[in-house]
Amino acid sequence: MAKIKPFKGIRPPRELVEEVASRPYDVLNSDEARAEAAGNEKSLYHIIKPEINFAPGTDEHDPKVYDKAVEQFNLFQEKGWLVQDPSEKYYVYAQTMNGRTQYGLVVCANVDDYLNGVIKKHELTRRDKEEDRMKHVRINNANIEPVFFAYPDNAELDAIVAETVKGEPEYDFTAPDGFGHHFWLINDPATIQRITELFAAIPYLYIADGHHRTAAAALVGAEKARQNPHHRGDEEYNYFLAVCFPASQLHIIDYNRVVKDLNGLSDEEFLARLAENFTVEKKGPEIYHPCALHNFSLYLSGEWYSLTAKAGTYNDNDPIGVLDVTISSDLILRDILGINDLRSDKRIDFVGGIRGLEELKRRVDNGEMRVALALYPVSMKQLMDIADSGNIMPPKTTWFEPKLRSGLVIHKLS
Repeated sequence: MAKIKPFKGIRPPRELVEEVASRPYDVLNSDEARAEAAGNEKSLYHIIKPEINFAPGTDEHDPKVYDKAVEQFNLFQEKGWLVQDPSEKYYVYAQTMNGRTQYGLVVCANVDDYLNGVIKKHELTRRDKEEDRMKHVRINNANIEPVFFAYPDNAELDAIVAETVKGEPEYDFTAPDGFGHHFWLINDPATIQRITELFAAIPYLYIADGHHRTAAAALVGAEKARQNPHHRGDEEYNYFLAVCFPASQLHIIDYNRVVKDLNGLSDEEFLARLAENFTVEKKGPEIYHPCALHNFSLYLSGEWYSLTAKAGTYNDNDPIGVLDVTISSDLILRDILGINDLRSDKRIDFVGGIRGLEELKRRVDNGEMRVALALYPVSMKQLMDIADSGNIMPPKTTWFEPKLRSGLVIHKLS
């Protein structure tokens, strides 16, 4: 059962939130962060991408870069750009994209819940990425950025959120990317207590986005527990910052593939190989979107094709085998194009569906890539089924939008 707690959030005054708030650290590179923060000393990038405080080309893993994060975090608090709430509370964080709004509860999730599998994952993590975020959490003694969880829908939690958002939001702004961000405080002690009780009856939470940040936060918490001879289990370091959304409100978008060559095949040979396992239909120069599970769209030499996996090429009873990412990875990328490791092969790249299929077409048309493959998006049910079965999704399967804005609230570990 999920153990959560309220916390004294550290956050910007209302009038500064748009200057402070930023995109997550892992969706842009150092040069992009430097450009977005240009002329804005209050941008959270100074803390979460601290290499921007040094000359371009500075190694983001240099110890002086982590030290700069702490220096900046302290500076933000000294200047009043980040201020700690006087009492523990929960928060509601809503996001609007393309006219659709999803409502999350901002809570502190429990380290042991992650270690014991109450918080379920669906992706493998890379140790180097974990280490980077562990250093960041450890040196700042804080979760500067939240992780993104889903929970099975709960009518009473929905009602609490609906009642909360009738009040005036603490923050309400549209970010430069056009997505809306809305934030409310939950101050009523009885409501806070009830939220804690309701989560205690929820069997599992699911990591939607932020596997590396979740692992890093939990591992630092566990490390602090080991180092404390008087550890009790209720210390602040036993918890980390999460935004939890009802699963039905979340929307996974497609995560597509582009490949540099046809593994020595001509167009005709490649299409003939595809026809062994797929029904191949030529669609012409107009962009074609996959229309259902097991239907793919392929772009090659100025033409779009529909590929539909033939019966018998997948197993509907296997939570991994039924995934389109598995079908395409095995039958196209591995068997025809010779790509065995999606994580390390330099011949393949991945394009989040937020960029649209136009981006796939552009990268093939400009000669950078030879062929593009678009997939029908995974559903939240598939994600939760896989996590429940203890399986791990193949790499680059899910892309969530909108991303959580960083800097709306921070959690200190002491």
